[in-house]
This record gives sequence, C-alpha cells and structure tokens, in this order.
Amino acid sequence: MYQKQHVSIPVDGGIDLSAWLFLPEHHDAPLPAITMAHGFAGTKYHGIEPFAEAFAQAGFVVLLHDHRNFGESGGEPRQDINPWQQITDWRRAISYLQARPEVDENRVGIWGTSFAGGHAFVLGATDRRLKAAVAQAPTIDGYAGGLRRIPPEGVADLEARFAADERAQLNGEPPAMQQIVSGDPAVPAAYKAADAVSFYLQPVPEGVWENTLTLRSTRWARMYSPGEYIPRVSPTPLLMLVAQHDHIAVTDLALKAYEQALEPKRLVMLKGGHFDPYLAELPSASREAVDWFRKHL
Repeated sequence: MYQKQHVSIPVDGGIDLSAWLFLPEHHDAPLPAITMAHGFAGTKYHGIEPFAEAFAQAGFVVLLHDHRNFGESGGEPRQDINPWQQITDWRRAISYLQARPEVDENRVGIWGTSFAGGHAFVLGATDRRLKAAVAQAPTIDGYAGGLRRIPPEGVADLEARFAADERAQLNGEPPAMQQIVSGDPAVPAAYKAADAVSFYLQPVPEGVWENTLTLRSTRWARMYSPGEYIPRVSPTPLLMLVAQHDHIAVTDLALKAYEQALEPKRLVMLKGGHFDPYLAELPSASREAVDWFRKHL
C-alpha cells in the first residue's frame, strides 16, 4: 500500500512544479526512490500514473512531476517546451526527492518516457546522484526523427514558419502556436498519426491540458539530440525499453543508439508502437522497469 500526495517543487524563475509523491506505507528505514516525468507536450495525467503506482507498490518512493508550462505546474508561456529548461528543472526535482526524510539519497533512479526518455540519457550521463536509469521509447535524435515525420517538400514551409515566428517575437508578439495533434492534413500539428491523436486526446481533468503548442517547441525538439549522451551514462546502469514499431521515437534510431551504450545496460523490445507501453504493453514495461530498479537501487 502507498499514499499519494500533491507536492510543489520550487524552481528558477519563482515557478513551482506540480508533482505527485507516492509514499509506500509501513517502512522503518529510508527507501530507494524514483523520479519520473512525461514526454513531449504531455502531463502526469497522460497514461503515466500506472507506472508510478507499480513502482510504489514495489516499495519505491516515487516523485512524478509536470514540466513547467504544462499541466498543473507554473510557468509562461503555457504549452512551451524547452528541453534544456526541463532538464534544469528536473535536477531540482532530484534535489527535492533526496531531501525527503523517507528517501535514501544514495538510492535514487530516473524513469523517463518518449521526450523525457531522452532527458533520462542526459541526466543519467551528467548527474551522478542517479544510480539507475530507465528510458522508455526514448527520443534519440530530434533532427533525424523530424525528417521522418515531415516530407522533404514540407521542410521549407516549416522553416519559413520558424522565421516568421522569430520576426514576430522581435516585434513583441507572443510565440506562434500550433496544434499538438490533428488528423486533418491541412492543419499544422506536431503529430498526425492516429495513435498519437488518440493518446493525446484521452480524457484528462478540465483545465489541465490543451491541444496547443508553441511553434518554437518544434524547433527546439528538432535541435535536441539526447542520444549523443548515451555512451556517457555508464557506469550508471541503463535500461532501454524500445517498441518494435515506433514511428515517433523511431525504432531503428533507438536500436542503433543502444549499441553505443556501455555496460551495465539492458535492452527490452516491446510489442507495438510508441504508445503501446502505456496500453497493451503496460504490464511488461512496468515489470521490466521494476526489476531493473530493484536490481540497481
């Protein structure tokens, strides 16, 4: 059994991150802990809580936060994604978790999925407070992945929109916006695939999420290549969970990147596509992560 609490984590800029803290009951000594966050343009309400519950049931303290500008966390402009800002904030979440009296500060692991799976590489490689890392369906190379989602004839139009947005911001206008998902080919959106539309548009509490995103978030995502950090994660143990038919965090890019990781490492292939680890593959994905954390924390 465990208790779930709402907590706030102060970060730079006078902003508080909203988080859920899962505390196992009936423990006599500080416990190992896991810090978690969601991927690109999601919130802690988007299919991620079952993983936190599985970790808490296995005896880990779990901290699951919304990134700044998203969900119940503070920050402006809303729906704006800067990966390096998210990583900076996540370090503060690690510090918060280590300071909790229920936590053994020397046994903290990180779990990230999709875009945050890329963050798990960066943090696992650059923050040795973390003693184990799990990256599920992780972003490897934003530029290479972006080229697979946008046909060659569409790149010039996207670059023109980026340039227009920069000029408008120079003149004091707010960042341009686009939809996160849309099934309409005529509507600019970060994702068009049916499985992405279904996942992002799942029911969440009113006011927590909206189907909009700053255009510059797409530019930053295309500049972000966290797979470059994979060889540096070692000696921190790294588990990669890769979906067999992932067209978002593309499967072949992930498999190639895994070969660059040093020991200790483990690769687990999951059935289905990018969103199946939250759905049909949830039992397998959560069990593999629990086993990894138990072994190394």
